[in-house]
Amino acid sequence: MLLVLTVRTQSLHGPTPVTTFGPKACMLKNPKAVMHIQDPASQRLTWNKPPKSVLVIKKIQDVSLLQPFKELCIFLTEKKMIVYVERKVLEDPAIANDESFVAVKKNFCTFREDFDDISNRVDFIICLGGDGTLLYASSLFQESVPPVMAFHLGSLGFLTPFNFDTYQSQVTQVIEGNAAIILRSRLKVKVLLLCFFLFLNSPSLPPISSQVLNEVVVDRGPSSYLSNVDLFLDGHLITTVQGDGVIVSTPTGSTAYAVAAGASMIHPNVPAILITPICPHSLSFRPIVVPAGVELKIMLSREARNNAWVSFDGRKRQEIGHGDSITITTSCFPVPSICFRDPVNDWFESLAQCLHWNVRKKQSHLSSEEEEEEEEEEF
Repeated sequence: MLLVLTVRTQSLHGPTPVTTFGPKACMLKNPKAVMHIQDPASQRLTWNKPPKSVLVIKKIQDVSLLQPFKELCIFLTEKKMIVYVERKVLEDPAIANDESFVAVKKNFCTFREDFDDISNRVDFIICLGGDGTLLYASSLFQESVPPVMAFHLGSLGFLTPFNFDTYQSQVTQVIEGNAAIILRSRLKVKVLLLCFFLFLNSPSLPPISSQVLNEVVVDRGPSSYLSNVDLFLDGHLITTVQGDGVIVSTPTGSTAYAVAAGASMIHPNVPAILITPICPHSLSFRPIVVPAGVELKIMLSREARNNAWVSFDGRKRQEIGHGDSITITTSCFPVPSICFRDPVNDWFESLAQCLHWNVRKKQSHLSSEEEEEEEEEEF
């Protein structure tokens, strides 16, 4: 009798992340790494060649960021760095009309989102603003992402560990390669629209793809009916989501929309995908964590009374109809986020400072008289 073994073509552990970031940066290899997975505390940035170019991302239309932006750009140009800035940032009247900044602006390289490809031009990124600036930086790079240094100049700052007060010494350390990094996994998302196939009578229309740092959200949109979508894992139907929708998030995204919907918080170094229902019409539907290597697919159920809507990190929202599908897997292109201390301490610091995790008034110590009274009651 011939015994045939079925070989699984997919791994539950997810793809090995690419550890080269942009044209010059990579992660310092640790010879003591076990199973090719480094200890989070040992992940360090190193440069193959000295960095020469930096992309500065500034929150648009925020007056409070004008002075930090100017100071940083002047500092970088004095260090002979090539500074890339988005064109719409320089179109801000407060910057465009500043005569003292004209000489510095002449040395900038500008680009436009969705028009100019800067993926092989930028050595590292500096973000000025809140968590949204880091999400935006991720969206600009659909493959390898340069190291990202994020300054806390926004409202929440969970993903922005650096304070701007000492920016000169901190940026200098990064340029010298003296920094810890954390690899924030992303989701590779493909949206296949069957309605376009039927309308154009063309089966060759390419799927819409995107790299997502926080989460993919499928919801009921403006409809008053429940969202009714089928959730597949590696080709098998695992459940039907009936409620306001479902969130598929990375560990980084677990502290965003997902935690507000009742999910657990997962450290970014954990290789996993988090599935969280939004207001499910079921008392037993709890958030679940699945291995990073699985492939998820979301489609409208046959019984769905309305279309659904999908968004990627809160952007590019679009309608999903019957026959359309959303495929989600872990990307092999993570976001190398530069740490203030290290991946573990930074995460717990953010939990405490931004989300006030487990903040409670401490229980007072029992006095000697109260202890004696308790002992008497026990007897």
